[in-house]
Amino acid sequence: MMPMRTAVPRRRAALTTTAALTGAAALLLAGCSADAGSDADAGGTVTLIVHDSFPNEAFAEAASAATGYDVEVVGSGDGGELANQLVLTQGAPLGDAFFGVDQIFASRVVDADVAEDYVPEGLPEDAAALAVDGSDALVPIDRGATCFNIDPVWFADQGIAAPETYEDLLKPEYRELTVILDPAASSTGASFLVGTVAYFGADAYADYWSDLVENGARVEQGWSDAYYGQFTQGGEGGTRPIVLSYSSSPAATIADDGSSTSAALLDTCSSQVEYAGVLEGAENPEGARAVVDYLLSGEFQDTIAETMYMYPVDPEASVPEEWEQFAPLPEEPHDLPSDEIAAGLTDWQKAVADAVAGAAAG
Repeated sequence: MMPMRTAVPRRRAALTTTAALTGAAALLLAGCSADAGSDADAGGTVTLIVHDSFPNEAFAEAASAATGYDVEVVGSGDGGELANQLVLTQGAPLGDAFFGVDQIFASRVVDADVAEDYVPEGLPEDAAALAVDGSDALVPIDRGATCFNIDPVWFADQGIAAPETYEDLLKPEYRELTVILDPAASSTGASFLVGTVAYFGADAYADYWSDLVENGARVEQGWSDAYYGQFTQGGEGGTRPIVLSYSSSPAATIADDGSSTSAALLDTCSSQVEYAGVLEGAENPEGARAVVDYLLSGEFQDTIAETMYMYPVDPEASVPEEWEQFAPLPEEPHDLPSDEIAAGLTDWQKAVADAVAGAAAG
């Protein structure tokens, strides 16, 4: 196996600029001012458990003003770590509500009865279509896609055609140019794993991972290490022009001339949906429902693109104009049903670990 570095659990957090966070907080607080006190009799504290890519302070201030509850936000690792913590503390919840469980781990949370059934009255029709089949326990809040990103300028400078597909990355001209993520340590890597199972099938996905490593792909444990530490457009002296990231990542590398210095390979994408919910056994279930409602409010949905680089589930919410060109969602992502993911994920992770270790040793 290629060398691994210590995991940094954040996926997109560092893409969220200080300016964007400040702007989001200002928007949230400005928008909330009219509603502040409208539910002042509610009272009490609501604790929201989130993944590490969430704008904690800005959300806590704005949600407190909008709902009348004292909202506290607590980080709990990346999406996979968050889901595992919720399952392990079932019956003795760490808080009242949660946000950031994605469809990779959705069935794990549903099957463990971690969350109560709750369907907000304001759930947009488009969001309802993203619900987990057979369950009302998870409320869709945002969506996006994991995809390979490339540095087109690097390829132009080298006189090498840029890759476009999964298969291209196995060609000799792309040897030692790619960075992938450990699917057992990273939710982004797990999403890529699901995409390869969907695309290559259960009999061939592990061979693809093995072939990638044999062609010099580097395996990192955290998204930040991969994107910032290894990618040539990550800003920290990386040397590899192909990295696993998000379809929205090129919107974060727009140059002064209005072009982006990176691009997503839309034929290599897997969808991602992030959910919120009310925890079973919450001390303040009414307040938890109010916070979940706020996550779906136009006020918060308008901030999702710029603060978390995901698409809001409300089609009426604001998304930067440049996203149409630089951050499009894939038309044909490689996806699987959440129950199939739940049944197969552990075995797929083990098969990939064995395949990658064998390729590295060989």
